[in-house]
Amino acid sequence: MSADPTTVLAFETDCHIFDADGCGFPAPGLHSFLFEPIFGDADSNVYFNKTMLLALLGTVIIVGFFWAAFRKPKVVPGKLQMVAETGYDFVRRGIVYEVIGKKDGEKYVPLMVSLFFFVWMMNLWSIIPLAQFPVTAIIAYPAILAAIVYVIWMSLTFKTHGFVGGFKNLTGYDKSLGAVLPMVMVIEFFSNVLVRPFTHAVRLFANMFAGHTLLLLFTIASWYLLNGIGIAYASVSFVMVLVMTLFELFIQAVQAYVFVLLACSFIQGALAKHH
Repeated sequence: MSADPTTVLAFETDCHIFDADGCGFPAPGLHSFLFEPIFGDADSNVYFNKTMLLALLGTVIIVGFFWAAFRKPKVVPGKLQMVAETGYDFVRRGIVYEVIGKKDGEKYVPLMVSLFFFVWMMNLWSIIPLAQFPVTAIIAYPAILAAIVYVIWMSLTFKTHGFVGGFKNLTGYDKSLGAVLPMVMVIEFFSNVLVRPFTHAVRLFANMFAGHTLLLLFTIASWYLLNGIGIAYASVSFVMVLVMTLFELFIQAVQAYVFVLLACSFIQGALAKHH
């Protein structure tokens, strides 16, 4: 086994269950989410690792795809334009219009389309050969995206309602609640200002982190058991790799959808006139 566990990204290729040296199962852990810098180091101002590279490549792929699809739009769209329009309309009509409404939501469609496809692409890296890592399994990426939504949400809240109205909006102020109003306001304040943005980021991160860990677990197990009588068990584990990969495909799309759906619900709440 490697002397430094932080350098182990998946598993040792020479380790099997019935090896004479009695090597143990190289279980995935936090070390599976740590990557050595491609260039630079932690002590310098320059640090660039695999997740950063994937995030950059994902951005280029998304921008390149939509640019290629719409650079010469046609009334009768070609295949690429049709795929791009379908994805765009799905977010616009299926999420933004449904949650915010057509009139108020139209101006936020570009933002939500960008968020949806960026999150989806970052998730998809988990099952793409050679990459095989979801960028959103690193908490910093969901946290920054959630922070962007949070700033827009708060800005719209106070811009729409003013300082006092915005405060009432965030605290669920309602005189009809009577004596329980102060308690409700405190709960709503902490829920809206602290808990909701936190869970917005963590929901995406936790699902991708857990999904990648499971894929690693069954992938490593398939290799580790591939020795002697363990081959029979390795085949079962490999089937689970295929099943989990298909399941991850579903979850990756769902998490992109949920992230944007919640972002739209925050904006809708900021724009709403009555609560």
